[in-house]
Amino acid sequence: MGIFSRFTDIVNSNINALLDKAEDPEKMVRLIIQEMEDTLVEVRSASAKTLANKKEIVAQIAKYETDAQDWEAKAELALSKEREDLARAALQERKKCAEAAEALNTELSAVEEQISKLQDEISQLQEKLADAKSRQKAIIMRQKTASSRLEVKRTLDSSKVDDAMGRFEQYERKIDDLESQVDAYDLGKKTLNDEFAELESDDKVDEELAALKAKVKGGQKTTAKSKKKS
Repeated sequence: MGIFSRFTDIVNSNINALLDKAEDPEKMVRLIIQEMEDTLVEVRSASAKTLANKKEIVAQIAKYETDAQDWEAKAELALSKEREDLARAALQERKKCAEAAEALNTELSAVEEQISKLQDEISQLQEKLADAKSRQKAIIMRQKTASSRLEVKRTLDSSKVDDAMGRFEQYERKIDDLESQVDAYDLGKKTLNDEFAELESDDKVDEELAALKAKVKGGQKTTAKSKKKS
């Protein structure tokens, strides 16, 4: 019994390898999960049919074995009645039943092998499906984050940002020029505080001048007294 090609591809493939080839990882993850679920349904259906086939074969084998026993009993009965011809015919029928049962047993072995393979493959697919579902949210989140970062990188590397920064610097220079013009208008104008500061400065100069005059006069008087004594 052949297994579906896409089922074999999925079971034998690596999910990361499939995603690496995808242009849209988010879409690819959904498709992988959907494909696995659909395939799982089909494989389970095939397994169910194979199990039903096995049950039918087992029933046929049991019937042939029963028939063989019946023909053997009839052969014994014929011999007991001295009907060797009937006994020979019965034994031939028993042989046919035994051969049919043997052929079915061979077929049953092949069917059981198919069932075993199907069950193994179903287990593998279920594991792959569980893995895909558990990683689906993380993969989608990583894809969105990476896309956002890529968009930011593209924006930063584009000439638009440089143009915007250039205009920003132009505006700063214009503001600097305006502030310089304002400062130029205020240059040479005295504020009220400036007026009071000048008055205080004048008072200090007058005080220092008076002190200096007093010092000079005191020095002259001392010199005159010294001359008179001499």
